[in-house]
Amino acid sequence: MSKIIEGLLYSESHEWVKVDGDIAIIGVTDFAQSEMGDITYVDLPAEGDEVEKDADFGALESVKASSELYSPVSGTVAAVNEALEDAPELINEDPYANWIIKVNISDTAELDSLLSAADYEKIAK
Repeated sequence: MSKIIEGLLYSESHEWVKVDGDIAIIGVTDFAQSEMGDITYVDLPAEGDEVEKDADFGALESVKASSELYSPVSGTVAAVNEALEDAPELINEDPYANWIIKVNISDTAELDSLLSAADYEKIAK
């Protein structure tokens, strides 16, 4: 059973979002990292890049697959987790502690379309 944390929002493409004011902290779920296996590379955007809801902003690569990362919200990249460039396996170790990007949210109404922990649990099987 994958770990799902109450209080976070989730996308159907297996990203999680923690809202902190007008910042969305975004990472991938435990389900996503377990499906991928050992993550060997994280393709990150640059600070200041614009991201669009449901559009890809980067990718994860593992020994098994490459998977696009989709932004659950639109906005501007405020920060990237540079530790992942040298240690992508941190996502496997704890996908909730090791966020990928932080985004200044341009439209908070987009958060309404994301899933609660209970709703995400229904699709993360």
